[in-house]
Amino acid sequence: MPPMPDRISFAFALLLLAGLLIPPPAPVSGQVTTGEYAERRAALATAIGDGLVLALGNAAPPQDYIPFHQNSLFRYLTGFTEPDAALVMVIEGGETIEVLFVNPRDPGRETWEGLRMGPERSEAETGLPGRSVTDLTAVMDSLLQHHSELRVVGPYQPGAPVLNDVTQRVDALVDRHDGVRVRPINQQVNALRAIKSEGERELLRRTVAITVEAHRQAALRLAPGRNEFEIQAAIEATFRRYGSERPAFASIVGSGPNSTILHYNANDRFMEDGDVVVIDIGASLGGYAADVTRTYPVNGRFTPEQRDIYQLVRDAQAAAEAIVAPGVGMVRMNAEASRVLAEGLAELGLIESPEAVFEVAPGQFAPQLRLFYMHGLGHGIGLDVHDPAPEPLEPGAAFSIEPGLYVRPNLLDEVIADTPANRRMIEAIRPAFERYRGIGVRIEDDYLLTEEGLEWLSPAPREIEELEALLATPHADEDRNEEWIEWYRQHLAGK
Repeated sequence: MPPMPDRISFAFALLLLAGLLIPPPAPVSGQVTTGEYAERRAALATAIGDGLVLALGNAAPPQDYIPFHQNSLFRYLTGFTEPDAALVMVIEGGETIEVLFVNPRDPGRETWEGLRMGPERSEAETGLPGRSVTDLTAVMDSLLQHHSELRVVGPYQPGAPVLNDVTQRVDALVDRHDGVRVRPINQQVNALRAIKSEGERELLRRTVAITVEAHRQAALRLAPGRNEFEIQAAIEATFRRYGSERPAFASIVGSGPNSTILHYNANDRFMEDGDVVVIDIGASLGGYAADVTRTYPVNGRFTPEQRDIYQLVRDAQAAAEAIVAPGVGMVRMNAEASRVLAEGLAELGLIESPEAVFEVAPGQFAPQLRLFYMHGLGHGIGLDVHDPAPEPLEPGAAFSIEPGLYVRPNLLDEVIADTPANRRMIEAIRPAFERYRGIGVRIEDDYLLTEEGLEWLSPAPREIEELEALLATPHADEDRNEEWIEWYRQHLAGK
């Protein structure tokens, strides 16, 4: 085999021959500067060593005028939020050559879709040399003749039943070259994402603050007879009013039996006197997601049974929060919250004892706690609502704590396997179950672990007395059109 060309010289000739010069980092709007993006890419290069890297942004949606959202991995490395973009990095001997490939200007299409940056403006905005994405295939063909491995950043999922756009684009490039291996390096990028910079922390503080205000606006509109979608409308209007580009995830407004469905988001039930409503929401600001949950009594006052469940969940959250410190992981925090929940459920009669188990299938057992608490305690927050976080925690971690209890109405009759052991358990817990049937409670807050200690980002009312005091204030929504809502109830509700 003839000797391979020097890769750095080759990359310079290939990518910069057209007069592309790397400009100095320029300031950009928002909390994350081009200099910080450059530091992230440099840290990635150090972590992975020499090689060829391709990071792909999401393609434009196939449907006309569907809002576009950049994938978080690409946004983390570039800050670029237009579709179809790609970042190529060639790393060799401590030096890195980077080029951002973007859609070229097209005044005809821009009439319909809005202005594009194009290569020249993208250089000024991102600090990366810009080139038309129409050149990407030719550039990659040349580079892949001299690299046997392509390291990919982005949602590359070749084993999925339906291949997403990033996977299809990577495969289309690699299939043209025999013997090239694809190695995803998302794990290395996510390790960098786990610790939030000062700019990221400020964006998180702001997006969580908007979400807390949305909770207040929602609470001021709660009343029996109102529909869940009315509350959703107030929430998402608050997001947009203060600059959030969108909800970070589908807003959850689940009342009555819907409070026991973890990811309920149909938000189309008329709330009734005596219901609780779980409101799990998060704004996205500058790409950064909040995630804050509160549970409210629709009529303004918790029943004794609702108070029992709510206080138990709040006690579990407080127990986990109390042990947060550098070196403490989510596993230990979850164990502490689970201990409090199990002891409390046993006292209420909903499980037989804190250590009791039930039969998932013949010969397979799980804690009875899992009948009512079946999810994790929390997760990282950032560019994704479930973002990377260090385990164990360390300064710079941003995360949520969200215990919950869900007394699903059909639990005893439809969910639990019919076995002799389970029948005995059901007989023992049924009286308490009937008392608490249909109550769902989740409480979620967002936090930063800083060098100074734990920072509670989401100080919305969460104690029972605080919530009831908030709900006792005069209600908003003076412009609500009762006639229109009643028409919906008569003609479309439940359809």
